[in-house]
Amino acid sequence: MICIMIRTHLIDALRAALAGCGVEPLPATIELGRPAHAEHGDWSSNVALVCAKAAGRRPRDLAGELAEHITADPPAHVRQVEVAGPGFVNFHLDDGWLHDVLRQVVAGGVDGYACADFGAGMAVNVEFVSANPTGPLHVGGGRWAAYGDTLCNILARCGYVPHREYYLNDRGRQMAAFAESLVARKQGAEPPEDGYHADYIAEWAAEMPDGADALEWGYARAHRDVADSVARLGVRFDTWASERALVQSGAVAAVLATLEASGAAYRADGATWLRSADGGDDKDRVLVRSDGEPTYLLPDIAYHADKLARGFELMIDVWGADHHGYEERLAAGVCALGNRREQLEIVLGQLVTVMRGGAEAKISKRAGNLVLLDDLVDLVGPDAARMTFLLQSLRSRQTIDLDVVAAQSMENPVFYVQYAHARICSLAATAAERGIARPPLDEVSLELLGDPRELEVLRTLHALGDVVADAARERAPHKLTSWVRELAGAFHGFYHDCPVLRSDIDPPLAVARLWLAEAARIGLVIALDLLGVSAPERMESLSPDDTEEAAE
Repeated sequence: MICIMIRTHLIDALRAALAGCGVEPLPATIELGRPAHAEHGDWSSNVALVCAKAAGRRPRDLAGELAEHITADPPAHVRQVEVAGPGFVNFHLDDGWLHDVLRQVVAGGVDGYACADFGAGMAVNVEFVSANPTGPLHVGGGRWAAYGDTLCNILARCGYVPHREYYLNDRGRQMAAFAESLVARKQGAEPPEDGYHADYIAEWAAEMPDGADALEWGYARAHRDVADSVARLGVRFDTWASERALVQSGAVAAVLATLEASGAAYRADGATWLRSADGGDDKDRVLVRSDGEPTYLLPDIAYHADKLARGFELMIDVWGADHHGYEERLAAGVCALGNRREQLEIVLGQLVTVMRGGAEAKISKRAGNLVLLDDLVDLVGPDAARMTFLLQSLRSRQTIDLDVVAAQSMENPVFYVQYAHARICSLAATAAERGIARPPLDEVSLELLGDPRELEVLRTLHALGDVVADAARERAPHKLTSWVRELAGAFHGFYHDCPVLRSDIDPPLAVARLWLAEAARIGLVIALDLLGVSAPERMESLSPDDTEEAAE
């Protein structure tokens, strides 16, 4: 990737300058980042601040010496090195490095640009959603579905081999209450107090054949409904794991026996306990109650042991914030079986608040005020629903304003991004209609691209590889959503200020701008594909300025 090449050259220059200034020992790593403001340069390093004390110099003085050394023999594309603030070394580059970015984007294409291989083929089990099979999926479950599936896409782009898994908690009291609620509604009665009271229970009860086993029929009905709902978001699971099947297979009993044999589990007060306090939990936890019924913890430990036995090297579980505190007890059980703590990673997500008409809609599967994922998809479509879920970090609470998401305007994030892609496709179609073909890129005068709007598109494009890598390492798909909105904004600005096919534009500049648009299209397609959002070539409502060039 060209941005990595530039960074490598600049880091090498800094390291050589440190050696030339007599700094010992040289730092193992040198940080290099992109300043928030363009006037501070293209790249900046705090290495003088880091090394000043060991070098016996003031940070700003050391930064000045480094700038002098690098200026004496600058790397390619470096036109100025300056000292800023308390001792930052800022690099200003010529536009040629951004033209190299365009070449790199086009050469890599949709399949090759912004890829990484640090995953090194590691098999990763990503378990997400995993709502109890007792009803349709609410919008909160949709957020988990969009997040987990997109994270898998990003991990695959970085060299991992992700596996999408859904864990069905299909045993226990909640399943019995679900079945009892269906039977009650079938008979025209009220569900039990701890049962399910939402409207779908009555609807499903009416569907349920006479004489059917309410538990088995309801379980299959809920499973199918959830699968259909997430499929509307483009999410499909590789495995639907069953807690009940795990228990019936003997795997849970086998794990309990292993824990007891190793001394990691013990019996007291008629129950069986895990020594989870030894593994970092605040106290020991019950595995089997005094009535002989396993708690959720024991099957969960067995389930994660089963994942590892299936060959997964890393397990990423996406849970709700109400599971806070559960991670350490599960980790203690997994490690007690001889596994490493770093093989288990938990991502805790926050709740979703849905607004419409200025009022909040509550979400409760057992009550009658349920807001379903299907409701949202019916209203705004799968693209808008999915991208909306990915706008913010999963770790922050999200508020969804249905009025904004449903609007076909620039305030709608997915419309804003898809509109940029449709504009590019419209531009290419107009060029084709006029017989204007893009010559091979190596025959194009890219040095003509010097307008700030043009360069902003290229600066944004060059960041994509870093954004994808950061999104994978930090389990943060929202970083990619932010980036694609930034690219769309940069392209809309370019489109507004830099005409491409207008009659007064010189042909060499026109073809250079056509190639810039193509590079932007590649970036948009990469990001939208990873986010699971379509990249339409046409939009129903193009503004008048989108037809202006066609009229020339």
